[in-house]
Amino acid sequence: MKSILVTGCAGFIGSNFVPYFLEKYPDYKIINLDLLTYAGNLENLSEVAGHKGYTFVEGDICDRVLLERLFDQHDIRGVIHFAAESHVDNSIKNPGVFVQTNVNGTFTLIDVAYKYWMDKPFTFKAGYEACRFHHISTDEVYGTLGETGLFTESTPYAPNSPYSASKAGSDMIVRSYYHTYGMNTVITNCSNNYGPKQHNEKLIPTIIRKAMGGELIPIYGDGKNIRDWLYVLDHCKGIDLVYHNGKVGEVYNIGGRNERTNNYIADKVCEILDRLRPKAQGSYKDQLSFVEDRAGHDKRYAIDATRIETELGWQADENFETGILKTIEWYLSKALKRLN
Repeated sequence: MKSILVTGCAGFIGSNFVPYFLEKYPDYKIINLDLLTYAGNLENLSEVAGHKGYTFVEGDICDRVLLERLFDQHDIRGVIHFAAESHVDNSIKNPGVFVQTNVNGTFTLIDVAYKYWMDKPFTFKAGYEACRFHHISTDEVYGTLGETGLFTESTPYAPNSPYSASKAGSDMIVRSYYHTYGMNTVITNCSNNYGPKQHNEKLIPTIIRKAMGGELIPIYGDGKNIRDWLYVLDHCKGIDLVYHNGKVGEVYNIGGRNERTNNYIADKVCEILDRLRPKAQGSYKDQLSFVEDRAGHDKRYAIDATRIETELGWQADENFETGILKTIEWYLSKALKRLN
């Protein structure tokens, strides 16, 4: 079995990726390194607990000694790097944590991989020529769009929050290790993910949670901010394709081609809840409440996924309407389980 280190798997995207990957590739062994911060929950990985191809290690990507031990102990032959601080509001309140994890942590991880896989720049150790470092990033590094246009892989970086700036910094570190040392790297920048296992702090889980709890549902500003929404399993399939087939040193944008305003998202979630779990009186839309806008709130994100579609044959299986229904059904089933 070939061991790969996958960081941050107890979080949202990683915990969807691991079961998918283990089922598809029985010849891989995944070493999951996760610090289990507030955003990580091992319950998200309950379906792979005890799986022969899965090992969990609690630890910090900034801990070089730990990383070196893991590479030696498991003979790590690849890295898929999800681990990151990712909540924009938290980055505004405490940016230093984001720089530490996203920038310094990514540097430590890729530097350990470089020294384990390579003898010197552009010279891999015998047998390690195919080892790859896959860095998971975000469309937020590109800044904000006007009413038209899409982010492509050549869009200049223009991050507008401490979170997106820290992710831009980590992208540049990975890029530098390809150009300076000849490492086998790939980067994927994704649009807004949604689906099962997402942390309660994010938009869609917040709408569902507040609605079901009978609380006001907060919508930033005028609710007209636009995001391109990507169902999490579609993202996982894209990561799989890029990790195995992407060109060395290249960037691939993964987007769902599902641009929606926050108002549309809130209305749609409430409509589905009205149908699946109706209130005694009125609609969940009655709970919608506009609140003070977030500082530095980007107006619009939208990704052009042409490259991954044409070069690697990726295509999103879910549109927003099918994906959001699956998402709400999952959260409702989770709520029922807690009550039983």
